[in-house]
Amino acid sequence: MTPLPAATALDQFFLDARSKLLEAAAIFDRVGRGDGSENAATDPRLVKLRKAVEVLLGDAPNKAELLQQLFSLPYDADWARPAPRY
Repeated sequence: MTPLPAATALDQFFLDARSKLLEAAAIFDRVGRGDGSENAATDPRLVKLRKAVEVLLGDAPNKAELLQQLFSLPYDADWARPAPRY
């Protein structure tokens, strides 16, 4: 698969990325302004969100993969596949 030229990718995805970044910033603002915000700093969910922002700011070429790993459970070889419900 041939990647899109950088300029084409920016043309196609800039407004969508801008919108999603503004939405993420608003969520951080809401958490920061909320009652108990000082306790939220250690909440594992907020810690993961902050790590995700660090990934986005980094130079890694596989940011989507790194974010997927950050928000996924570790592999468990003993995981039992759920049985279908009938």
